[in-house]
Amino acid sequence: MPRISRKKKTYAIGEVLRSYLQDQARLTTVPITYQDLRRYNNTIPLYDKFNKDTLWVTVLYPQQDMDRIYYALKMIYSILKADGDVSVMEHLYVDRVDLCIYGNTRPFRIRIVNRINDNFDYFYIKHADASRVYGLELEHMLSPNRISYLVADQTLIEEHIAGIPGDRFFEDQLHNGTHNLTRLAKEFVKFNERCFVRLLGDMHATNYVIDVTPDFDELHYRIRAIDFDQQSYEGHKTIYMPQYFKQNNPIIQVGLKLMTSESVRQYQIEEHALMATRVRSSRHQVQHLMNAMTHDTLAPAENVAQLKRDLTDFYHSANFSRCRSMGEIVKASLEEVLRMKI
Repeated sequence: MPRISRKKKTYAIGEVLRSYLQDQARLTTVPITYQDLRRYNNTIPLYDKFNKDTLWVTVLYPQQDMDRIYYALKMIYSILKADGDVSVMEHLYVDRVDLCIYGNTRPFRIRIVNRINDNFDYFYIKHADASRVYGLELEHMLSPNRISYLVADQTLIEEHIAGIPGDRFFEDQLHNGTHNLTRLAKEFVKFNERCFVRLLGDMHATNYVIDVTPDFDELHYRIRAIDFDQQSYEGHKTIYMPQYFKQNNPIIQVGLKLMTSESVRQYQIEEHALMATRVRSSRHQVQHLMNAMTHDTLAPAENVAQLKRDLTDFYHSANFSRCRSMGEIVKASLEEVLRMKI
């Protein structure tokens, strides 16, 4: 199994990246920040419907501050979902604010409920990390998925990505007889390629969800990353290949049983072609993002050196040996896709 650094450093958003975010209308101002939300005075463990500890806690704020905090959170939701149209707030209320107590980033998750029909939604408030922002942007541009997020100074606001967590899907649904396992295995191959090409690491089964959509005669599957903290940080190439994480063994075993090496290669080629098309159709935006990324420090020098060696050997290309930053390595990886190599 790939070895992940225990504690990843948080990288501040620099001026070049901030300029890119401004051009893409990703910058905003908000009435409450990540640091403000940390001023809670009590917590309650949060359990799921099976009475299992979720490792999230519900945070409680002083009574005199709660109305102000909850109103500010509704304002943020209106900015994220309705471009600041406060009319959407009329029937909404904040049901609870949860804090993730494991992992590096300790995000807050806000549950918003519509009091008319009890429909609910979530969004997240996190400390802004340049690595994660680059991961979100690359996902938005290079995958079939669109991502809604905003940055306010050093606060990051993200929409909820709906789906069944991979580990839960494997445990509860993978072999219940209702799914087309060949189509699911095909999607995992494509997901593996997307992660490797854009260098998104740590995609074990708890860091992505499986979105199942009924088609007119079949089920359609989409595997979506939900954790972008390990965007182009680690030094070993296998960390960017979900196929090497033991938590993904259930779907990998399905693929080994149902697919041939020829069909796997076909799906890899298809996904590379799709990614190349996305790069070409958004080439000016990609160039602007790469300009910011190549100037940023996103990993220790030893990680950059190791990944250069690994990818030089993998692609048999000298382009990686000339890279001086993780951003340049990502750029070289995308250039390999444009050449349609595997």
